[in-house]
Amino acid sequence: MLNTLIIGASGYTGAELAKMVHVHPNLHLSGLYVSAQSLDANKPISELHGQLKGIVDLPLQPLADAESVAEGADIVLLATAHEVSHDLAPVFLAAGCQVFDLSGAFRVQRDSFYSEYYGFEHQHNAWLEQAVYGLAEWNAEAIKQAQLIAVPGCYPTASQLALKPLLEGGLIDKEQWPVINAVSGVSGAGRKATLGNSFCEVSLQAYGVFSHRHQPEIATHLDCDVIFTPHLGSFKRGILATITARLADGISEAEVAAAMQQAYQNQIEPNAVRLLGGQTASIQNVVNTCFCDIGWLIQEQHIILTVAIDNLLKGASAQAVQCINIRNGFSPLTALV
Repeated sequence: MLNTLIIGASGYTGAELAKMVHVHPNLHLSGLYVSAQSLDANKPISELHGQLKGIVDLPLQPLADAESVAEGADIVLLATAHEVSHDLAPVFLAAGCQVFDLSGAFRVQRDSFYSEYYGFEHQHNAWLEQAVYGLAEWNAEAIKQAQLIAVPGCYPTASQLALKPLLEGGLIDKEQWPVINAVSGVSGAGRKATLGNSFCEVSLQAYGVFSHRHQPEIATHLDCDVIFTPHLGSFKRGILATITARLADGISEAEVAAAMQQAYQNQIEPNAVRLLGGQTASIQNVVNTCFCDIGWLIQEQHIILTVAIDNLLKGASAQAVQCINIRNGFSPLTALV
C-alpha cells in the first residue's frame, strides 16, 4: 500500500480525491491537509462534504511543516493554489515522494508564461523541466518514469483529447486555427463563495476572452494555435466544449473515424475516452464519471467536435488518479469505475 497525502483537501477536488484514494486497493489515505490558516483546519472532511460521512471522516490537519509531513509519504496530491503548489512541490519531491500537482504551477515550460498568466516568477526551473504533463491517454510512457506529474486543467483536457488524434494524424488545416467554445459549471471556480459564482448571479456568459491562461496551455501542448473562449454556466459541474476546425484537403470522414479509433479504441490498456461518432456529447452523460465523451460531425471540409467531461473528475481528480495508476503499474481506471 502506498501512503498517500492530499494537500488542499477541503475543496471540491480534494473531496473527490479523498473518496477515490479511500476505495483504491493499492493506496492508503494517510492524511488530509489544509493551510495552517484555514478556517476548516481540524474539522472532519465529512463535515464539509456530507457525501463522505461514514466513508472518509479524517480530520483536515493544518499543514505547518511540510518536511515532517513528507516523511513516510509515497504519493502527494496537491489540490492547492498555483503559488502554493509552486512552493510545496519541491519540498515533497526532495523527500522522494511522487507528486501529482493539480494546479497550473508546472504545466507549461515557456519563458514568461508564469509571470504573464499566473502573476508570479517561477523559481524552480529544474523541476519545471522535469515535470511531465499528465494527459493520461497521451503521455503514459513519460508518466511511468516521472516523479512530478502536472495534471492538466479541465478545459485543456477536454480540448486536447478531441483535437490531438486529428492533429497528430495531420488531418487538420493548422492555417485556420481551431475555435474552442467551452462552458463550465460553477464548481470550476472552487468552493469559496464569491458574487461572481453565486447561482443567483451567474448567467451564461463568456469570460477571459483572448486572455484566459488555458489558451496557451492548450496551444503549447497541441503545438497548434487555437482560439479559446470559456463560458460560465448556471449549473454545478461538467464541461461541454464545441470545437470547430477545418480539415486538411482531401480528408474523409473515414480517416477521421480511423484516427479517433486508433487513438482511443484500439488500445490494449483501458482509457477514459468514449467515442460517439456522429452523436453530440452531453454533460449529463459524464457527470460523476471519469469519462470524456467525444462526438463529431463533418460538412464541406469542416469538422465540429463536441466534448463533455466532469470538470472535477476527468478534468481534475480522476485524471490525477489515472496518472497515479499509470505511474505505479496499476490498471489505469482502478478506483475510477
